Amino acid sequence: MQWAPRPEESAVQENQTSTAQNSPRARVIKKYPNRRLYDTDTSTYITLSEVKALVMASEPIVVRDAKTGDDLTRSILLQIILEEEAGGAPMFTEAVLANIIRFYGHAMQGSMGASLERNVQMFSDFQARMAEQGATPELWSQFLRMQPTVMQGMVSSYLGQSQAMLTQMQEQMHKQTEQMLGAMGLKR
Repeated sequence: MQWAPRPEESAVQENQTSTAQNSPRARVIKKYPNRRLYDTDTSTYITLSEVKALVMASEPIVVRDAKTGDDLTRSILLQIILEEEAGGAPMFTEAVLANIIRFYGHAMQGSMGASLERNVQMFSDFQARMAEQGATPELWSQFLRMQPTVMQGMVSSYLGQSQAMLTQMQEQMHKQTEQMLGAMGLKR
């Protein structure tokens, strides 16, 4: 007699398989209702700090609800960010967080997320190249102090592109509104 998984186990296995196919051998962490996290690779319970350490080590992970198999990875990563922001030196100012919130539900939400992802990846790639060249944290700091115009140029370029995109979007919306009002006989 061959063992057959229960339907809920089968769904969990399918979800794990599809996630594992998307990322190279993602380490599966199960989250139980009591908020405990279980590392299936080491067969031990781990803390959120240990999950953070896995992320810092560039270990691909996926966090699954132990009962339903739902993917909770984003939720856990956001929880780590929240704890980091609440701790010592936050990365995001209140103004940045407020602006990010304003993009939710906005027509530019998808563009904002993609833009942030590209910029963070570009910064990570640059940091990795600096590390490969033997740059210590002190050398990195010296580089940033010596290159304010380069950094200002990068930020200015980004802001310029963002402003141009926003202006173009506003112009398109204005034209579409005028066309719609004209079609309804309500032209301004």
